[in-house]
Amino acid sequence: MTTHAFHAVAFVENLPLKELAASFPEAKRTPRELWYTTPGGGTVFVYPFGALVFHDTAPAERERQMARLHAARPGLTLGSEESFSVREEPGARPDVKEGVLIVDKLSFEGSSVVAMTMAQSAEMEYYERIVEQMFYRTDRLVERLEKSGSAPFATRPLHRFIGTAIGTRNEVLSILHLLDKPDAVWEDYTADRIYNELRAEFDLSDRYEALELKLRSVQESLELVLDMVRNSQTFLLEASIVLLIILEIALTFVRH
Repeated sequence: MTTHAFHAVAFVENLPLKELAASFPEAKRTPRELWYTTPGGGTVFVYPFGALVFHDTAPAERERQMARLHAARPGLTLGSEESFSVREEPGARPDVKEGVLIVDKLSFEGSSVVAMTMAQSAEMEYYERIVEQMFYRTDRLVERLEKSGSAPFATRPLHRFIGTAIGTRNEVLSILHLLDKPDAVWEDYTADRIYNELRAEFDLSDRYEALELKLRSVQESLELVLDMVRNSQTFLLEASIVLLIILEIALTFVRH
């Protein structure tokens, strides 16, 4: 039996493959990924949505390749990391047992499917943390509204918060196409089975739907609070105008 180790690293920033190709001349590039073998053994897969996956790469070699990436793309911010194992057992059908993918033989196509699915999962984990923080902030805002019956008077922070929510939602929506089947599954039946098993294991579809629902809830709640703030400001403005008119009338009577 042979066990393969995969380690995914997701960054906050994207990784433009065309720009990275110049810094990794040995790499092969497709529209979906960039991949190459390392001098110390193992394979590195790089994805444009901001993730890379190491396959059977020793820790020291991973550090060297990460240093190359940081040299090519300075200022990268770590988002999340995940590890996963695949074990070859002759005659086995693709199946996940106790968190380990079991296969008869792991081909390159199968490896690329494992790598891409892990990259998607690691990137989604980063967004899950961001959205959870936004959801918590929105919940506190709504709780304050429920208890006091009043919303914050300043609209600028709300505008910024709504802008952040919309921007994050757009980013999450932009990874929807990544949940389509990788090209490798159309060429390799085993890769297709691996893809189906890993989608279920990492729960990608349900996690994506949960993200979208939370972001939509955050956006709708913030827009409701913003409407209340604007109504309050409009009421105060109208009340001020009425008071000024009354004051002007009173001053007119005083002068006469």
